[in-house]
Amino acid sequence: MARSVTVIPARNRQRETGRRAVQEKKIRVAAYCRVSTDQEDQLHSFEAQVDYYTKYINDHENYEMAGIYADEGISGTNTKKREQFKRMIADCESSKIDLVITKSISRFARNTQDCLAYSRKLKNLGIGIIFEKENINTLDSTGELLFTILSSLAQDESRNISENCKWGIRTKFKNGEMHLNTFKFLGYDKDENGKLVINKEQAKTVRRIYRDFLIGINPAQIAKELTEEKVSGCNGQTKWYPSTIVGILKQEKHMGDALLQKTYTADFLTKRQVKNNGEIAQVYVKDSHKGIIDKQTWNAVQEEFERRERFMEAHGTDRYSYGADCMPFCEKVFCGECGSLFTRHSWRSRGIVQWQCKNHRKDGKVACTNAYVDNADLEKGFVKAFNRLVADRDKHMERWQQMKSDGTPLEKIRAGQMMEAVGNEPLTRFVPEIAQLVLAEVTVLGAKKYEFFFQEGSKVKVSV
Repeated sequence: MARSVTVIPARNRQRETGRRAVQEKKIRVAAYCRVSTDQEDQLHSFEAQVDYYTKYINDHENYEMAGIYADEGISGTNTKKREQFKRMIADCESSKIDLVITKSISRFARNTQDCLAYSRKLKNLGIGIIFEKENINTLDSTGELLFTILSSLAQDESRNISENCKWGIRTKFKNGEMHLNTFKFLGYDKDENGKLVINKEQAKTVRRIYRDFLIGINPAQIAKELTEEKVSGCNGQTKWYPSTIVGILKQEKHMGDALLQKTYTADFLTKRQVKNNGEIAQVYVKDSHKGIIDKQTWNAVQEEFERRERFMEAHGTDRYSYGADCMPFCEKVFCGECGSLFTRHSWRSRGIVQWQCKNHRKDGKVACTNAYVDNADLEKGFVKAFNRLVADRDKHMERWQQMKSDGTPLEKIRAGQMMEAVGNEPLTRFVPEIAQLVLAEVTVLGAKKYEFFFQEGSKVKVSV
């Protein structure tokens, strides 16, 4: 039997692109624009793109403006920070857009995975994307293959741009030219030539932080005081953290030198910055700019950090002083029997503060028999030991002067501090700030018997 074949013609033509709809309904078209930097010439290009697509859509009789989505000064290697892009995708999912038009694949995304994922998502919704430069419509049958190839090339282009930028920056580093953001760098601004110049107000804060640290104030205390006084940081913030203080104290640029390439971009797609632990070459530039802190002070601060590391290692503790208050004995009182740290115990309701060996009880049994220490006795012991140095200052003066003349930067400062401290009258009461300045550690030798070690090397045994 012969077959009968009948062709049924289409009732409505599908639009050239976009959702199926009745012929007379206009296509809701959105345009996506982006520039990847915030430089003036790029922003001009950005404005030109917005103007162009506004006119382009309004002049097309079959198009209806669905919006201009424009991201300014944002990288195209991922979509995490592209708020307008994400809003456009959400509007597509909410059936507010029929067609998206953009300049090129590289404007849409330089990440192949993102490019394909979002184009397919929109295609499944019946929404096409027109890339003008490449003359691609993602709804065309041949469009996706070409689109896949070209988006991959766009990602490779992004990689090449990233590598070229890295090469340019590293070449500048080798020539001693700095590339840094002063918005996150306290104490300096940039002049019209990109050179570092001292910000006088911020420099006062930097000098204060270095001075306070070297008179014994710990980073937590410094941060607390700056916060309470509402001192502004580099971004105008008035909340300070101990980690911020430590970062400032270890920043070599404050003494006029510069270590370049401390971090590097590990992935050009995510722009993830990681610390450089020797993976790529670094450059150290001496006297690259005017310093806020003199080199001796900066080196003394680094010595103090190293001394504290050795101190903690020697005593098996993981911190050196702590808290945001002046407590000069914390983490500095040790047992003369077992070497363990003495910890502070306070009963405020009874007004009692005592210190006890951390190893006093172990597994429910008494492990160390060294005595409890009343905080008042510890304070009396310090006053007695310090006053003995005051009385014997002539005996120590030659050693202090030798340290101040020939010692390391930290030794010079510690000798000078002690010479100044003992040059006054003997103490009549305990002064926490003086103890914080000169005390290194205390060994509890027994009931009311202590040995005090001072920062410049003196040792004094006392009983109270």
